[in-house]
Amino acid sequence: MRCLPDAGPTGEEGSKGYYFIDAQTFRESIIVPVNHPAYTAEEALQRLKEGNARFVAGEARFPTVQKEVLAELAKGQQPYATILGCSDSRVPPELVFDAGFGELFVVRVAGNVLGPSILGTLQYAGAHLHTPLFVVLGHEGCGAVKAAIASKFQGATQKSRIEILLENILPALETLDGTQPAEALLHSAVEANVRHTVSQLLATPEAQANLAIGKVKLVGAVYELETGRVRFLD
Repeated sequence: MRCLPDAGPTGEEGSKGYYFIDAQTFRESIIVPVNHPAYTAEEALQRLKEGNARFVAGEARFPTVQKEVLAELAKGQQPYATILGCSDSRVPPELVFDAGFGELFVVRVAGNVLGPSILGTLQYAGAHLHTPLFVVLGHEGCGAVKAAIASKFQGATQKSRIEILLENILPALETLDGTQPAEALLHSAVEANVRHTVSQLLATPEAQANLAIGKVKLVGAVYELETGRVRFLD
């Protein structure tokens, strides 16, 4: 038996408002067969929003995964969304969106920036996994963005490879007012960095072709560390 919050009328209600369901029902609730019709981009985005709402409300569904679920996933994957996020340990996309194994294809790098390996991984997600939704997920208080701010407005320097990383963020800061309060500047810079990465992806031939025919959707978002809420950008 497996317990889930608000599992529905077919389950047996247990303590703390949880319902106990059998393993088969649990497996069917999260496994997407390889030949299952793909989610549309809008459906995928709605799933992310609903998952984040459960996470914020303390009603996440996936604290553990049973062995039979893992065995089923070993046969193949069909994630409904690709997430390009930051490596920050406080922002694990699977938990933030209350997503189970096999549901999200996640790429993480400090500052959620692009590079050859990242672009290759995203291309794989589109060409082979056919995820309909791509999300660039930044977060408040991003250390990489802080370092880029210090580099641009205060002349700070970093170790050589970190400097290379920051070169990917600095263009996003060009239009920002460096005289504003530090907290406001960081808030603006985090969002600007997400938008910059989104714009870079939108400029690729593949993105332009797929967006033109409505095959995929690309959105930016910012995770709020203090609340757990994900704010999707317009």
